[in-house]
Amino acid sequence: MSIGIIGAGAIGTALAERLVAAGENVLISNSRGPDTLAGLVSAAGPGLTAVTVKEAAAQDIVVLAVPWKRLKDAVAATGLTDWEGRVVIDTTNPLGPPDFKVADLGGRTSSEIVADLVPGARLVKAFNTLPPHVLGASPRSGSGRRVIFLSGDDAGANDRITRLIERAGWAAVDLGPLAAGGRLQQFPGGPLPTLSLLKEN
Repeated sequence: MSIGIIGAGAIGTALAERLVAAGENVLISNSRGPDTLAGLVSAAGPGLTAVTVKEAAAQDIVVLAVPWKRLKDAVAATGLTDWEGRVVIDTTNPLGPPDFKVADLGGRTSSEIVADLVPGARLVKAFNTLPPHVLGASPRSGSGRRVIFLSGDDAGANDRITRLIERAGWAAVDLGPLAAGGRLQQFPGGPLPTLSLLKEN
């Protein structure tokens, strides 16, 4: 199994490094092309490959790790109009540079809006509640494992990402469907973002 990451900023890089350290095969991409990621690939070592956005989007599991304002362009760059059952992990939050103004979501969760951008995908919200330096750190401490929240409307996709999270050393907490769980994870507004919790061993 390969994991494609679209976006090589702080979150995309932290996830790539942590997943590679756990033995996963990761393909990472950005809008500027694979050549610009040579330094990241070299530092991460075997297991991380720089590819195009289209190549990253062709994997069984695809991570969207781009700023909210660039999300539509990033999805358009995949060339996909049908995601054909792929599991898509949404790490985004509905705000960002330069003004960090919160997007008007019309009462929906951000992931419900992202789901509309990737028709045919099984969307899972995850990895959006922790800052990059915490996400990229060791998921284990002396007293337990770092908690990663997830939510999604497809139970099979949730289970698959739960297993991925656990393999990487974190502790997964499934919050259920996007309308409820996604709202708990939402930043800003939800109660869970920025909480750095440990599940005791």
